[in-house]
Amino acid sequence: MQSTLNKIAKDTDFFLKGFIKKQKKSELIVPMKYGLFSGGKKVRSKILIDAGLIFKIDYKTLIMIGSAIECIHAYSLIHDDLPCMDNDTIRRGKQSTHIKFGESTAVLAGNSLLTMAFEILTHKDLNTSQAIKVDLVNKLSECAGHIGIAGGQYLDLSYEHKKVSKKKNP
Repeated sequence: MQSTLNKIAKDTDFFLKGFIKKQKKSELIVPMKYGLFSGGKKVRSKILIDAGLIFKIDYKTLIMIGSAIECIHAYSLIHDDLPCMDNDTIRRGKQSTHIKFGESTAVLAGNSLLTMAFEILTHKDLNTSQAIKVDLVNKLSECAGHIGIAGGQYLDLSYEHKKVSKKKNP
């Protein structure tokens, strides 16, 4: 399983590096890459590929969809580390994006990764129908937005410093 996980991580990173290389150049590319290629295992992509192969979905298509999910995951980690959120200075053994590049650049890099996920899902090279692309964008939007990652972060922050009684109510 470890060799399969390594292959998926390598293939996902290869796709993402190529996709970013084709982007118009901006000052945000470097911090985006910093947050995206921080050494994660790409477990989300592995789960997606395992499920997709059951339904005989093309491996390259699954790598592209998994890459979009990895962009969302990287965005969430960049934002989670921000001073206004969890205020973490280290992520996977290196400086958090906001420590290395500044808070505003980290916010913009995270936002750019979020939107790049949707760019990947709607790209002409994603070999699936327009209807499926719309469904993918819709589901990923829900998972990343106020009822997903952002909503979960809000709840985390809302309850972070509240005292909770350990006593059970009858």
